[in-house]
Amino acid sequence: MKKIILSTALILSVMSLNSCDRTFEEINTDTSRTKTPSVGSLLAPVQYAMASYGYNRSDDFTFDIMQVALDFPSEGNTISRYYMTETTGNGYWNTSYKWLKQVQELKVAAEKENNANYLAISKVLNAWIMANLTDSFGDVPMTEALQLEENIMRPKYDTQKDIYTILLNDLKAANALFDTTKTLSETDLFFQANSNAAGIIKWKKFCNSLSLRLLTRALKRNGELNVHERIAEIVNNPTVYPVFQNNADGVTLDISGVAPLMPPVARPQDFTAYRASGEFFTQTLADNNDPRLSMFFTQAKSIPANANIGYKGAPSGYASGTTFNYQPSNLNQNLAKAPLKILVMPYAELQFILSELSFKGIITGNAQAFYENGVKATLEQWGATVPATYFANPKVAYNGTLERIMLQKYVGLFFVDQQQWYEQRRTGFPVLPNNGGLFNNGQMPQRMMYPTTTKVLNYDNYVAASQAMGGDNINTKMWWNK
Repeated sequence: MKKIILSTALILSVMSLNSCDRTFEEINTDTSRTKTPSVGSLLAPVQYAMASYGYNRSDDFTFDIMQVALDFPSEGNTISRYYMTETTGNGYWNTSYKWLKQVQELKVAAEKENNANYLAISKVLNAWIMANLTDSFGDVPMTEALQLEENIMRPKYDTQKDIYTILLNDLKAANALFDTTKTLSETDLFFQANSNAAGIIKWKKFCNSLSLRLLTRALKRNGELNVHERIAEIVNNPTVYPVFQNNADGVTLDISGVAPLMPPVARPQDFTAYRASGEFFTQTLADNNDPRLSMFFTQAKSIPANANIGYKGAPSGYASGTTFNYQPSNLNQNLAKAPLKILVMPYAELQFILSELSFKGIITGNAQAFYENGVKATLEQWGATVPATYFANPKVAYNGTLERIMLQKYVGLFFVDQQQWYEQRRTGFPVLPNNGGLFNNGQMPQRMMYPTTTKVLNYDNYVAASQAMGGDNINTKMWWNK
């Protein structure tokens, strides 16, 4: 990088010239910034940033902890071995709060302009980002967060119960706010509601489908949040509470590869460098005879002949000293190349939610039909065709168990931020193998530890939250999972 060195005399002369005509305040005012941005201009940056970050979290964190991929040939002390420190969640914490601040500004601008659609969207975006944040850490600052202008520098930590209560109420309010006769004023990267009012209906569907995600996650707390009643309210009244009906309704971000819509991974070779696909995930798709095998993976190679031997990953958390007589499959670099679709909340996820709710008798409907819809949607959202005999395979066929529903939901949540991890913690499925080298006594980590900065800068509230939760460690279960 070139360095530009200005002499003291030159700096002083420039300051002197400026001072003749401009006040100190004028000199120190950044005129390049928009003082009052329009409400519409605040939406697209949040969509791109958080959807892209979710993609990166899948790649960097979820793939490792959920045995989708691992560092190879040297696994070391990594997340795939359940090795987590207080720095593991730093980026997630900081990035989430950064963009929650812009969502807050979107909300304020919408209220100022009396724009119901943008106000509703701000509530949906806040629920999407904040739910992921609390599902990662547990109790986190919300009601007093991002309030530096009000001199709140050490925000209290809200309980997860209170956070869920507020978010679910906000989503219900947002559903009522949407005006499906009006379009948005500026770019909408998810649903193009700036060019067609049908996009507002899709926002409503996202709002209510997201409600069902959160309500299903909180099923164990039914007595505290009237979870079953609120699920029934949505599912039984699709006119008032529309939800996703097909893959076209699902929330995705189209990455064209043309600036500014660039892939989250700058160089596809970095996506696969020193890496292998995880044996469990790879074998699950191989057992399914999944038509996406070549789309997702490279073939494993024999050693030393270097011949293709099919799709075979490396066992995550393998025992120290393990040697391999083959070069494992890797993820396909095309998964990191434009054009691509980043999945935020796919239709398939909703179908698996409905299948589980039906299986548990919480809603009416056919659990098998919902399950099969989810499996089909999972394939089709990646552009694959469902083989005619797909459900004749006993590894895929619905067998009346929650384990089968959750295994295919795990596949369906491939590349959906950290959802695989949240769902495995909630249900215990899929049951991931211990291949001999897992840390933490082979127990799935239940949360991320709080970042160092909040421990230092907000110590008293950090201590109170940690004690209330049962300790700031990776094995502390959070409210919805107790």
